[in-house]
Amino acid sequence: MSLAIETKDLSDILISAEETKKGVRPLTELAPNLTIDEAYRIQLATIEKKISEGQVISGKKIGLTSLAMQQLLGVDEPDYGHLLHSMEICNGGTVSRDSLLQPKVEAEIAFVLKKDLIGPNVTVADVLEATDYIQPAIEIVDSRVENWKIKLCDTVADNASSGLYVLGEKKLALDEVDLKEIKMELYRNGVLENEGVGKAALGNPAYCVAWLANKLTTYGIHLKANEVILSGALSAAVNANKGDVFFAKFDSLGEVEVRFD
Repeated sequence: MSLAIETKDLSDILISAEETKKGVRPLTELAPNLTIDEAYRIQLATIEKKISEGQVISGKKIGLTSLAMQQLLGVDEPDYGHLLHSMEICNGGTVSRDSLLQPKVEAEIAFVLKKDLIGPNVTVADVLEATDYIQPAIEIVDSRVENWKIKLCDTVADNASSGLYVLGEKKLALDEVDLKEIKMELYRNGVLENEGVGKAALGNPAYCVAWLANKLTTYGIHLKANEVILSGALSAAVNANKGDVFFAKFDSLGEVEVRFD
């Protein structure tokens, strides 16, 4: 079986899992020799299919930005996925729990760009100069792989386990805040679940965005003006169940909320 055929088949398996809301076996079991490069190409095949059906890319997300998660999956760098306009939920909005498979909630800082960032050799200074503003964000991660039984290639192929995202209303220019020291508290049903600070994302969320701009060069992609970039979770992901209300509060950056029914 050629790589092109295998890529399409594995992409179709993930798309079917998303549509039927039934998790599938890890792709690393279905294709034991799957490489990281092939996994990214499976992700791209899925995104290209969705674009052909009328969906629109709104940005990118960065995953595996905590050292603990990198160690768990045996890697030494983050990964990334694509965001689509159809993934965005309004602040304070409600998500049907049944529309997802096994969602978890993370809080992070979103960057919105005012100019393109084209690698290689993008630096943190380049990111700061290219950023229009930042916003508080909740990412709802989800996995099409049953029971979150994932290895690195599984999550990469599965669009970095992307699900949905929520942006808060407040927008700040980067000269108004110290990215590394922004404090975040994540609440579920009024109870503090965890907390973190900006530097939890590999020392600096802007570093994560620079990494992404450079990584995308490998696949002939670049970050574009007006795109939303979710820069990485500031604390552990929390399981989301029917009836849960999640609320993330950021120092200086405001608040963002989502509900599950």
